[in-house]
Amino acid sequence: MTHPRTSPATPDADTESHPPTEGHASTDVHSPTEGHPPTENPLPTETQADSEAGLADAKRHDTGAEPQAHPEDDKPLALTPPTELRAHLAARLHSAARAWLHRALDEAAANPGTHGPISVWELRIAEAGRRCGPDHADAARVLILHAARADTDALSRVYFQGTGAERRAVLHALPHLVPGPQALPLVEDALRTNDTRLLAAAVGPYAARHLDSHQWRHAVLKCLFTGVHVETVADLDRRAHRDTELARMLGDYAAERTAAGRPVPEDLYRVLTLTDPTATPPAPAAQRGGRGTDGKES
Repeated sequence: MTHPRTSPATPDADTESHPPTEGHASTDVHSPTEGHPPTENPLPTETQADSEAGLADAKRHDTGAEPQAHPEDDKPLALTPPTELRAHLAARLHSAARAWLHRALDEAAANPGTHGPISVWELRIAEAGRRCGPDHADAARVLILHAARADTDALSRVYFQGTGAERRAVLHALPHLVPGPQALPLVEDALRTNDTRLLAAAVGPYAARHLDSHQWRHAVLKCLFTGVHVETVADLDRRAHRDTELARMLGDYAAERTAAGRPVPEDLYRVLTLTDPTATPPAPAAQRGGRGTDGKES
């Protein structure tokens, strides 16, 4: 679907590689004008950042390496109160980006809902990556959505018409904006993808609160299958506790991996232990005469 904020001939505002610089805090969504050449070391675009994150996730899945901390990972965005998140973000943005964010939040608060074909705050969401940089764009978008008091319809519009980065921000914002299960279709859509960053956002506290047992179990398996660390699954300990059906599904998945000569994710053993605290994790495939961990993913 063509993004309503862009056209095929016009790059998305988030793909602009020019970082916000001192003295250029305009809220114009267009590219910097002539006379302002890009800096020597521009910020990576969100598309580049997401691609690099995906490669890093794949590498961790192969090597078992621990994930690297993200600049905004002091506390998950979905669990950080907006006032705390705003202070956290303001302390990390330089003056031009901070001024842009303040104006964007004021605009969103003054013009909630939809005004005309598209709301002004939706334009600000689209340009947040260029204005704040990809490391802080998720947090900026969550704050804008909260300031605009976006309801389920607005969140759905931003999600289904947005980029992957914008969809991720919507998922992070759900616990702050939607008290009931009305936004579950957004979570369900994200769980059908193989975008690891989108999946990680989808299994946050909103999913833990509203997904039924069948959907939640499959979400956990999807994380194991794609290499998303189960640490990102909100409320994992409580929901997995003594879940015998989840234990059966984990056992079947481990048996399939072993039979194919593929490694069983270490995270599977942790979740299996949660389902039954007395269970003993199965021995590694190499000790049972299998091919060990040298099997390759197809």
